[in-house]
Amino acid sequence: MMIPSGAEGAHVHVAFVCGYTVRKWQEDVAKLSPMLALLAESPLQGASLIFEPKYDGIRALVDVNVRGHAASARIWSRAGNDKTHQFPEVAQALSTLGVRVGRSLALDGEIVAVGGDGAKGFETLQPRLQLTRAHNIRRNVTAVPVAFVAFDILRDGSDDLRELPLSERRRRLESVMADHESPDLRLGRSVPTDGRGLMAEAVANGWEGLIVKEAQSHYHAGRRGPAWRKLKIVHRQEFVLGGWTEPRGSRDRFGALLLGVYDGGHLVYAGHVGTGFDQRTLVDLAGRLAPLETPHCPFAARPDANGKAHWVRPNLVAEVKFAEWTSAGILRHPVFLGLRDDVAVRKVKRETQRPVTATIRGDEPATPVAAHRPLPPVGDSDELLARLDEIERSGAGGRLKLSGGVALDVANLDKVYWPRLGITKGELMRHYARVAPYILPVVDGRPLVMKRYPDGIEGEAFYQQRAPQVPAGIRIVTLANDHEVPSRLVGGDLATLLYMVQLGVISQDPWFSRVDSPEFPDEVALDLDPMPDVPFTRVLEVARWLHEALERIGVAGFPKTSGASGLHIHVPLVPGTPYEAARLFAQIIGTAVARAHPKAATVERAVSNRGSTVYIDCLQNVRGKTLACAYSARASDFAGTSTPLTWQEVHDEPGINARDFTIRSLPGRLATTGDLWAGTRARTRVNLHVALAALERDLPGPRPSPEPRPSQQQRQLRRNPRQGNPRQGTNSKPGKKM
Repeated sequence: MMIPSGAEGAHVHVAFVCGYTVRKWQEDVAKLSPMLALLAESPLQGASLIFEPKYDGIRALVDVNVRGHAASARIWSRAGNDKTHQFPEVAQALSTLGVRVGRSLALDGEIVAVGGDGAKGFETLQPRLQLTRAHNIRRNVTAVPVAFVAFDILRDGSDDLRELPLSERRRRLESVMADHESPDLRLGRSVPTDGRGLMAEAVANGWEGLIVKEAQSHYHAGRRGPAWRKLKIVHRQEFVLGGWTEPRGSRDRFGALLLGVYDGGHLVYAGHVGTGFDQRTLVDLAGRLAPLETPHCPFAARPDANGKAHWVRPNLVAEVKFAEWTSAGILRHPVFLGLRDDVAVRKVKRETQRPVTATIRGDEPATPVAAHRPLPPVGDSDELLARLDEIERSGAGGRLKLSGGVALDVANLDKVYWPRLGITKGELMRHYARVAPYILPVVDGRPLVMKRYPDGIEGEAFYQQRAPQVPAGIRIVTLANDHEVPSRLVGGDLATLLYMVQLGVISQDPWFSRVDSPEFPDEVALDLDPMPDVPFTRVLEVARWLHEALERIGVAGFPKTSGASGLHIHVPLVPGTPYEAARLFAQIIGTAVARAHPKAATVERAVSNRGSTVYIDCLQNVRGKTLACAYSARASDFAGTSTPLTWQEVHDEPGINARDFTIRSLPGRLATTGDLWAGTRARTRVNLHVALAALERDLPGPRPSPEPRPSQQQRQLRRNPRQGNPRQGTNSKPGKKM
């Protein structure tokens, strides 16, 4: 059938499929732009809605051209750049798909970095985006694996599907992809009518957000509108680079990048970002910025750049995540994620959105939480354990081959760390290899303080804040205004975890905040520390009282053994909570319990005043201070581990024994209980404004007053309590073998 179309009466071929009019495909995919989502609120339930994950990669349209028994594929970015050569494995997978289905296709989707547990963040994809030479691209296919995730189909054979409703296009896409998925080619997830479960999964796993689509929406290439809406859990968007500032302290190359967005054709200053760079990124960005330097400020109004500014022609676009926009239109707590070459500079504008609200469980509102990277793949655990055992038995050093092409040299694994138990450095390393899937999310993105035991628990130990010269694949970071410690180890990768054991580190001691927001903790802890003659049953008793106090004000707490004689209770916090507020909250709770039970609990700092009580330590909640984290080994005489508990275990009589939770017993417990600490990432986080108001109602009486502002020397001692000098960061006995 043919119908006239257009003012000139041109003829367009159409057909009727399942009651819908389908035109003949006549477009060049290279000239198309993808349909875009509007940043806007949306309900999480609706008969007319479809919910999809918001993938954190680069948007791509693909053209699969089939002729006879052969097929070829081209990949185009959102900005119309040909990406085929950068992702040859994806192009090959798409060509194979074309051969198998026997017809040409046009698909819309996202190229994402992937690992053993699914999609990774945009920053993981960055190394692939910088490569242009074929041999470098081939080498990184394995090091940085990617996949094309298809979530829409525009062309199926000769049919132009863009005028079909999304629900019908999805049916066609599923038919095309059926039995044809591969590691390099995947079908995107789609959930109709009820997105609450998907949102809960997004919050728990640190996804960027969701895309909400109208089931009846047509595909409007290049258009952004309410038919597709994006719900972002974390604020992030693209910004134009307009300059940089001079470096300060130990930072070289530059101090911060100056960011802007276009408004009415003018580049408007949006703030500066000075975190999120490692040394390689600093060098790469400096090399890209230098040729663009210009004496002319590109911003409509010359900004106060908080330092000597160098201006550049606005040719580069960066992706940045941040806490919020201030009332003055400036970013709060921005973190650099990477450069984008798939976004047109002039299209970078400010995106705005009111906070997302969603029902996660019952009537409990979900609080958006900071995005954390999904757990990195840890490789073949059995193979890794066997290799560690082999190296230890050899009595010599050896090399571990880890995920992502990282190689780590280890040595002296037969050195005994717990003499009375016969536990070696190798057994400690195998402990961390076993619990990596549980502990890596706990330390992910957090600066780490090292307490090193080169001669085991009975030898001399020392603290180290500063990262040494690290091998490739070990993550370090320079924090803004951290002049005394120019580089720190950052948790979240198996290589870093095992490297720390190689250095003689027994426990994992992370900050309460992360490198992207070091001034704002995302949890607060109550540290229950008994005097030497106090039994663990008394510790459990104090924990029960604290639990009851938290429950009365509707606050979720998570208990774990300390790995020694005490117990920790952690409370997850909403992003942007100041350390001072977290510490004050802990002090109020701890003080209330201590006043109600003065013979059993105390908040007195002076040891001489504690008697036979359990000290409720609230003062760990300070920037740079640490506690051993969940699943961490401890240098206790029984090789304890800081093990998450259920509240039922805490409340049951006669109670558990802290000495039952050890390096050797933890694997069996995990097989039974699973990851009890995952709740700290999945549950609704606590807003201390609400919690403190509830405390005022529930716990009347005097409040602890804030401590006097510490002197510079006291602040220095807090950063490094054992040495008093945070600059000290090397072994005082360099000849020691770790």
